[in-house]
Amino acid sequence: MEKLMLPPFDYKPTPYEGLIFDGKMQYVFDEKGERYLDCIAGICTVSVGHSHPKIIKAAKDQYDKIQHITNIYLHPNIVEYSEKLASKFPGNLKVCYFCNSGSEANEFAMQLARSYTGQFDIIALRNAYHGMGAAMDLTANAAWKQPTPHGFGIHHALLPDTYRGPFNGEDAGEKYAQDVEDLIGTSTCGKVAGFICEPIQGVGGVIEYPPDYLKRVYEIVRKHGGLCIADEVQTGFGRTGDNYWGFQNYGVIPDIVTMAKGIGNGAPLAAVVTTPEIAQSITKKHHFNTFGGNPISMAIGKAVLEVIDEENIQEKAKEVGGYLHSELEKMREKHKLIGKIRGRGLMCGIDLVEDQKTKKPATTQAGEVMEKLKDLKVLIGKGGLFGNILRIKPPMCITKPDINYFIKALDVVLDSVEKKI
Repeated sequence: MEKLMLPPFDYKPTPYEGLIFDGKMQYVFDEKGERYLDCIAGICTVSVGHSHPKIIKAAKDQYDKIQHITNIYLHPNIVEYSEKLASKFPGNLKVCYFCNSGSEANEFAMQLARSYTGQFDIIALRNAYHGMGAAMDLTANAAWKQPTPHGFGIHHALLPDTYRGPFNGEDAGEKYAQDVEDLIGTSTCGKVAGFICEPIQGVGGVIEYPPDYLKRVYEIVRKHGGLCIADEVQTGFGRTGDNYWGFQNYGVIPDIVTMAKGIGNGAPLAAVVTTPEIAQSITKKHHFNTFGGNPISMAIGKAVLEVIDEENIQEKAKEVGGYLHSELEKMREKHKLIGKIRGRGLMCGIDLVEDQKTKKPATTQAGEVMEKLKDLKVLIGKGGLFGNILRIKPPMCITKPDINYFIKALDVVLDSVEKKI
C-alpha cells in the first residue's frame, strides 16, 4: 500500500522501558516510539486528550494531599464537583451519585427506578450495550452476554434503526414507539419501573433514532408509571457536537442520567444524576460505594469539565465532526463498501456492506479494514450486531489535518479491500 505521513506533531514519547505505551492528546505511541492517530479514544473514553496537562496536574495536586477518604466524611472536592456537574443539566436533574464505571452507574439507575416506582420491569432496546454485571441484563447483543441466568424483569423493544429495521418512513418513530406500548401491554403487568436507552447506541454500532421517537416513548413510559433513563456513557460531554448531552438532540429531559467514560478522560469515574425526589427513594435502605466520590476522581472530573468549557470542546466536536461526516459522505459515493454514515459530531459509524442494495453486512471486510488502518498508523474500533460498523470516536481535540489523514488512509485501505470483492 501507499506510504502515508501523519500531520506534524511536536511531542517526543517516553523511551521504552518495558510493556508501556505513551499518549499525548489525539495520539498514542507504541513501545518503539511509533505514533498512531487515536480514532477510538480508549473506546470513546479519552474525551479531551491523552495526558492533558490540566487534568494531570489536578490529579497530582490531589495525590499530594489525600488519596482517599470514605464519603461518610464529606470531602470538599465532591461538593464542588457535584455543583459544577449538576449545573450542566436542564430541569431538576440536580442530585449526583458517583461510582467507578458505566456498568455500576446503570445498575444504580435500575435500582433507583425500581425503588422510586415500586415496580420491577424495565424496558431496554435490542442491540443495546449497557455494561457487564447486573447491567448485562439490559444488554441485548449476544456477543456481550455470558451463558448465565440474567434478564429477569427486562424486556427489549425493537431497535428504531431506519436503515436496517422494518420501519423507515416519516412515521417510523411512531411505529417503533408503538412497539414499546405493545411490549408493556403484553410482557408486563401494565406498570413499569423504567425505560433506558443510549441517545445513540455506541457498541451497538452508532445507531441514531427517528427524531420524534424518544419524545413519544417517554410519554408512553411515564403514562405507565415508569422513569426515563438516558445512558450518556458515550454520548455525553459535548461529543455529539450539537448539544452537551445526547438526549437534548431529541428534545427530551430524562428522569435519570448515567455517565462514565469521557467524564474522567480515562480515570475510573462514573455518575448518576437525578432529581431530589427520585434520589430520596434510595434512602429507604443503606447504599454505599467505597471509591465513589473519592477526592482524586472528583478533582479529575472537575478538571475535565473545566477543559471542555475553556477549550470549547463541544464546538470543536461539532465543527470537526461535521467536517468528518461531510468527507465520509463524499467517500460513500466512491466506495461500494460504505452503506451508511452513522452518528453525529465526533461519534461516527461507517456501516460496511457487501452490497449497497441488499445491505448485507461486510463483517470480514470490517475486520480487515481495521487492521490495515492500524498498519497506516490509525486506530479505530468496530461494533454493531454483525461486527461490520467501523467506530470513529476520537479524543475531541482531534484536528482537521488529522481528519484529512484519516480520510486518505481510509481511502487507500478501502481501495485495497474492495479489489478482493
